[in-house]
Amino acid sequence: MTERPATPRLKTKAAPVQDRPRVGAPRAIADLMPDIGRAAFRKFGFVQSSIVTRWAEIAGPQYAAISAPESIRFPVGKKAGGTLQLTVMSGHGPMIQHMLPDLVERVNRFFGYAAVAKVALRQGDISPVQAERRPPPRNLKPVPVDFGDSLRDIGDPELRAVLESLAQGLANSTGLPKIG
Repeated sequence: MTERPATPRLKTKAAPVQDRPRVGAPRAIADLMPDIGRAAFRKFGFVQSSIVTRWAEIAGPQYAAISAPESIRFPVGKKAGGTLQLTVMSGHGPMIQHMLPDLVERVNRFFGYAAVAKVALRQGDISPVQAERRPPPRNLKPVPVDFGDSLRDIGDPELRAVLESLAQGLANSTGLPKIG
């Protein structure tokens, strides 16, 4: 006699794979691009991609011309006390090394917390990046006359320019501001 196995084998039919229904509406590719860029930057060590795009504002134009951030590495499981990998043009290392405390302070001020604790320098070529300057849109309406008359009495030119900009923004708005 032949022995039977302890657990019988059942023949199961493969259930057809059902496609999940799509959730949400179609999205514009421009809405998806920041997510794609964010994933690429995180893969190479950047938590926030804006440190690369705004390096000239963070470090200042003098230091941005001779240095560029390469990556930020954090200790495992933490988002503070990281190491900023900085590429510096050849010959400028000693000057940047003296300015490291100031650069660390500026980067941490940009993040809003002590994200960077130390900086590792590496010599390399830096390609100069010019900030993109765009002219204002042509569809801006002029400042309304009732706003303009009251702004002429303001003596401080900076305050007047800011208030004129605010008045122009109010004149160009179509409804309630969108917050968030």
